[in-house]
Amino acid sequence: MPREDISFQTADKVTLRGWFYKPDEASAKLPCLVMAHGFSALKEMDLNTFAEYFVSKLPLSCLVYDNRGFGDSDTKEGQPRQEIIPTQQTSDFSDAITYAQMREDVDADRIGIWGSSYSGGHVLWVGAIDRRVKAVLCQVPCVDGWTNFHRLIRPDFINGLNKMFQDGLNSDRHARAAGKSAGTLPVVDENPQAPSALPTPDSFQFFSEWEKKSKWKNEVTVKSIEAFREYNPSAHIHNIAPTPLLMTVAQNDVLTPTDLALEAYSRAREPKQLHILPGGHFDGYSGPNFIRNAGKQTEFLKQYLCS
Repeated sequence: MPREDISFQTADKVTLRGWFYKPDEASAKLPCLVMAHGFSALKEMDLNTFAEYFVSKLPLSCLVYDNRGFGDSDTKEGQPRQEIIPTQQTSDFSDAITYAQMREDVDADRIGIWGSSYSGGHVLWVGAIDRRVKAVLCQVPCVDGWTNFHRLIRPDFINGLNKMFQDGLNSDRHARAAGKSAGTLPVVDENPQAPSALPTPDSFQFFSEWEKKSKWKNEVTVKSIEAFREYNPSAHIHNIAPTPLLMTVAQNDVLTPTDLALEAYSRAREPKQLHILPGGHFDGYSGPNFIRNAGKQTEFLKQYLCS
């Protein structure tokens, strides 16, 4: 499906780049779904598949972009690449909405947002505070960084990470304050007991496959992990209403645990829909679950954004 290469500036003057999809026969202004990927992932990592599916089924456009510091997008001067600061990424989501509204081929009053995993949490936050949003779709979302962090990291590793983050002259904070390069960790490692940001076997399988065929880099800054622990994206989930919410949850998710997502969903107000998929965190991106997943999301978009 044809797509347009696009770029836009954030409020702090960082250029983000991505793709814009719309049906070939489109002549009128269309609703737009703004989409970004999760923790360290790039737009090429199946977001194109979702966008192409939605645009082929609905009178809808899709704006897909790389998060700052990743893929084709720039980063702020003085800030390292491969760094994930949630407050920056949520602000960037709102800037992407602004860009979409300014396009002549977009219906500015019908903007939806779509996020998965880490960005699945971002859209919960943005959907609660940005009233321009008319539909929120979150897939296998990270809803509570503190609890999620302590589910993923063994208790006997926590003290070492605290020292790496903050404690003592050898910490990442001290090193950066002294002008040294930011400390980094791998996103995944084949050995689940080795230090990494996402220490689950399915994370290693997913990302290592994409490392072979994309520009994805197995690295994030240490500060990214510290910022993840302090992030609570579902804090305002009850404020998304009356904007419609669709939450897609994997039945056996060990990366963004199923029970945490369900607890967050219980605090959301109507109108809301819950879709539980079989399998784990990554099983809805492609393979047998894709049509089941994208099909449900298409029904939701048809009802709430394209009607």
